[in-house]
Amino acid sequence: MSDVPSPTLVDGSAPATPTELLRHLAGLGIEVDTVSHAPVFTVEEAKAVRGKLTGGHTKNLFLRNKKGRMWLVVCPEDRQVDLKALGQRLGAGRFSFGSAERLAGYLGVIPGAVTPFAVINDHGGAVTLVIDHGLLETTPLNFHPLDNSMTTAIAPRDLVRFLESVDHSPELIDLA
Repeated sequence: MSDVPSPTLVDGSAPATPTELLRHLAGLGIEVDTVSHAPVFTVEEAKAVRGKLTGGHTKNLFLRNKKGRMWLVVCPEDRQVDLKALGQRLGAGRFSFGSAERLAGYLGVIPGAVTPFAVINDHGGAVTLVIDHGLLETTPLNFHPLDNSMTTAIAPRDLVRFLESVDHSPELIDLA
């Protein structure tokens, strides 16, 4: 198993780069602040390098069910998520984590760089985006811009506007 994303997505196109993502956000009139840091692969590693980054920090779970449907669940970094209960709540059945290959093929990122920004690469709408609605009450929100050696701060309303611009309006649920 490789942590390197495939050079193409399942639809044959190349995944967006961080520069292309940031250009897309700017084209929508969305202001963000992006900082570089050492690559991080876990919430604990991110906590160690975040420095003075304020706002909401998240964990992003790329999940699939036995039928192959996929979800990206975004929640506060310290939220405990009961995957069995979540699967039942979403009508998905039993969840497991999606493979690195599936992650690269549909979202164009590697493990550790999972982010709601990655739905820019899901041209076929195969991934359902689920966000803990309480997260949207925190400003700013911080996510990797498709690369786990950077963090981008964005206002919650602008995140939603971006997601709508790439046809991935989030399903908002209470994971508390």
